Amino acid sequence: MTLLTSQLRYSSCLLSVRINRSFLPGVKTSKEKINNSRRMDSVLKSVLSSSIAPSDSISKTIDAHLHIWASPVEAASGYPYHPGQEPALDGSSQFLLQCMDEAGVDGALIVQPINHMFDHSLVTCVLKKHPTKFAGCCLANPAEDGSGIRQLEHLVLKDGYRAVRFNPYLWSSGQKMTNEVGSALFGKAGELGIPVGIMCMKGLALHLSEIEELCSNFPSTVVILDHLGFCKPTLNSNDNEESDNLSALLRLSKFPQIYVKFSALFRLSRKSFPYEDISPLLSKVVSSYGSNHIMWGSDFPFVVPECGYRGAKESANFIASKIQLSTSDLESIMGRTASQLFQDSWKSQ
Repeated sequence: MTLLTSQLRYSSCLLSVRINRSFLPGVKTSKEKINNSRRMDSVLKSVLSSSIAPSDSISKTIDAHLHIWASPVEAASGYPYHPGQEPALDGSSQFLLQCMDEAGVDGALIVQPINHMFDHSLVTCVLKKHPTKFAGCCLANPAEDGSGIRQLEHLVLKDGYRAVRFNPYLWSSGQKMTNEVGSALFGKAGELGIPVGIMCMKGLALHLSEIEELCSNFPSTVVILDHLGFCKPTLNSNDNEESDNLSALLRLSKFPQIYVKFSALFRLSRKSFPYEDISPLLSKVVSSYGSNHIMWGSDFPFVVPECGYRGAKESANFIASKIQLSTSDLESIMGRTASQLFQDSWKSQ
């Protein structure tokens, strides 16, 4: 596929993004947003021309982190939202498949969204409908009665989920992921042979001791740190909070069972698309973990109003080009690592 064709496909996807956003409640069309979209088109053309190579040259691209949730019609017909978690964006599987096709993304790991909390029925339905396109990451339920452990076993053994997400902010107030239930869930994941993804939204340094304890006690359980551990570029030499988070991220590389998601770049960058200030972070993570322990993820649908789905993919290529990654390293980050970690879930495509 030529670079011109890639650009045309992106324009088609961006148009669909604008159309979908125009029907969302609370989203308004304005002259400013139109100008921002035009500026995004211009920036993306520059990114495409300066990346390592057209991303379509990579054999298989796997999005290791995204979400879906019910459309309003689906929510009304059997897949209700968790109270207070009604989404403001289109996160339907139909929209996702359209974006993936137009961006040239071959497969994805669907992470159970908070919008449906512990009701996995929608994601399970989509996984069964598209078994060669998607793998699933369920959400750990740290209920003190231990019911979450039974649910985890069912989701993995019966419904085929390939990973589980720990959200430390779902634990009861004052409780840590290392409590009795958390340790049992973590150990069970290892027994089942699935990775544990950990979301440290409030800062990786806050959860460093918990992660170290869990990894030390359960060395056979694989861990994935979401979104570069939520590390952001430091503002200056006195930015102690971000320095601590980065130190925690690099320190955890001593555990060979830990992987890192190079994902949700718009959440981490202090700059606009294509998030060039993430380059030094990626360079340090590659040096510490190796590209075979890093995987790209878009964080769909949250990324759509930021830079578009195709933009998420191309920003990753652009950032990689700034640190002169080899083609092999880039292929690992953009698909090979995820494919190997999740046991060739997309092999039959």
